[in-house]
Amino acid sequence: MSAGSGSNSVSADAELPSALTSATPDASLGHERLKRASRNVLSCFSLALPVAFGCLGLSPVLIALWGLWTKDPLRSIGMLIVCASILLTLRVWWHMSWELRGTWWGLLPVALAFSLNAFHQNVTWYWITGRMGLNFLPPSLSLYLYASGVLLLFAGARVWQQAWFPLALLLFAQPMPSVASQLVDLPLQQLSAHIARSFASFIGFPPTNPQLLKLMFTPDFGMFIAPGCDGLRGAVTLGYVALIVGYLKRVSIQRWFLYVSGAVLLGYVFNLIRLCALVLYYWIAVGHPALERVAKQVDYGIGGCMFLVATVLFLWAVTRKENNRNSIGTLSTHQTTANGDRQWLNYWKVAALAILALIFAVPGVHAIEDHQQSLAVSERIGELTPQQLDDLMPKELGDYKLNRAWQQQFDGATAVEGAAYAMNGSDEIILGVWLLPTPHSVHDSWMNRGEDPEMRTTKSFVTAQGRTISFDTAFYSDGVTDSLMGNAFCTPSSCSPSHDANGMHMAFTDSMDFTTRGIRAVPIFFRVETLHTDTPRGIIYDSLSAEVRRFLGSVDFAKLSQRFQ
Repeated sequence: MSAGSGSNSVSADAELPSALTSATPDASLGHERLKRASRNVLSCFSLALPVAFGCLGLSPVLIALWGLWTKDPLRSIGMLIVCASILLTLRVWWHMSWELRGTWWGLLPVALAFSLNAFHQNVTWYWITGRMGLNFLPPSLSLYLYASGVLLLFAGARVWQQAWFPLALLLFAQPMPSVASQLVDLPLQQLSAHIARSFASFIGFPPTNPQLLKLMFTPDFGMFIAPGCDGLRGAVTLGYVALIVGYLKRVSIQRWFLYVSGAVLLGYVFNLIRLCALVLYYWIAVGHPALERVAKQVDYGIGGCMFLVATVLFLWAVTRKENNRNSIGTLSTHQTTANGDRQWLNYWKVAALAILALIFAVPGVHAIEDHQQSLAVSERIGELTPQQLDDLMPKELGDYKLNRAWQQQFDGATAVEGAAYAMNGSDEIILGVWLLPTPHSVHDSWMNRGEDPEMRTTKSFVTAQGRTISFDTAFYSDGVTDSLMGNAFCTPSSCSPSHDANGMHMAFTDSMDFTTRGIRAVPIFFRVETLHTDTPRGIIYDSLSAEVRRFLGSVDFAKLSQRFQ
């Protein structure tokens, strides 16, 4: 008995060291993996400071994009696209265990991104034809290059390849290029206005405004149906939602295309329903002051509800089946490699990024200063009273006398000072000055209203003091009036046209300053119009040109620019 017990005791004691020796390697390996994962996470978070500091070199593009997002409702979704890109990129990196296998080649796109920003006002590369233009160096390109460079420099090529979609989203920080707006927005405006007018006529309440591109109801109480109500904002938003959902579900290219096109179509269809609902509300509200006072809020409420219903309907359609088994969540990127023990943050790369950021911080700081100065200019202009602005316009220009003056608003700010001049009962000639510290063309404004320019060319006129100035001119005819308009950018010393010729433009140019008081370029335009007749357009164009030539011969554009510095 005693011997048996001793035998068992010895056997147990003999097994104990064996168990310990077999458990020790697993425990050690798990502990090492935990240490390595903790080190990688700490290294990734330690990148936040140099990466954030590097954004100072991106100040010009960030300021430009922020102005675009906050002033243009159609493109305001761009700020959410950038946030989605950052989160999805971090998600991919997390799925790859915060891998740190960076390559020095990442410094190349980072340096290129900084260089594009440092010379963004001096480097031009774009194609223009007629009313359409395509910029090959958009601001969003710098964001893409910077993010790609940082990811290559620290995470490595594998993570960069896996994060191709989140990085590509940065190219859509400007979600709707101007060329797309001109190709899509204006036709949709016409169609939306036509459908809304047809529905109003169908219910026995035809609109009173006959213009094709303006269906406006009861503007006195703040509710109207205008060309801008084309549903493009909702359609674009749903399109980007579908784009991201298709990526997360890892669907095929064909299904992905169906997701995006279906979402865009759904957003537009629901906007047409919204327009018809507004027509019905108008029909009910007219003559009832209580309903008229809340018309604008009802407009927002109907639009919000329609967009919410469209979004829920789309998400229900794409998620009613189980997620595709190829979803990103199933990526087997947690596997460790033979060299996984050596994943560590190369502080020489951090130093290289910091040096680059420091070099290009100077133009970034200058961009911030210019932006603050432009805001100050806007504030100073906003402090002027309408009478003070009117007094800046000449009372007489040769034989032409000032008939009236006025201001126009844009995004809540006084943007245009206009004045009408006439001579001996002749047609009025409008002289206008763009007050905001940004470039502006009167032709862009009219094209956004759906008016296509004819005979657009650069035309020279002799002005006061015998100075010859070239203007970007165009002839317009809408069937009611015929107009000739011209636009130029003027400083106290010289003027230049506001439009480039058709074709490809790639060059280093002298940037025009629209912000600095005292030397800034001031956008100035003229417009003369007459009632439309059956007279050949060539004869009308020559007649209007002759009248403009008489008028501009007395205008001192250098002095006028000086008054509005």
